[in-house]
Amino acid sequence: LNDNPSHYKITLSGTVKSPKINFDPPFLMLMPVPLDVKTETTINIIPRDYLRESRIQVELPELELEDGDRICPFSVQFPEGQDIVLSSDGTNKELICHISFRSSKPVSFSGAMFFTDKEEN
Repeated sequence: LNDNPSHYKITLSGTVKSPKINFDPPFLMLMPVPLDVKTETTINIIPRDYLRESRIQVELPELELEDGDRICPFSVQFPEGQDIVLSSDGTNKELICHISFRSSKPVSFSGAMFFTDKEEN
């Protein structure tokens, strides 16, 4: 460099990793229960490749009953919080999520619950 007109070419390469969330178990089946009795289970949410903190939000399904009423019989709790945190070794800590169902009217449901981060992934 120092007044030398030589040109240098630098080539950079890299891999972009998009953050994602995996679930253990990958799907959920709650057992049938009598009316107004709660059934629940626990899932592990496994965040991957998050480089900064984020927060998990859950969109719970609203169900329409035969009489036209709409209910949301599901609830979720995150006993240790719902923040995705980057640990000192560069990995993300798993989150525990309790999912419960209770209905005072007969209902059956097969569908999706949506878990998103603050970037709406």
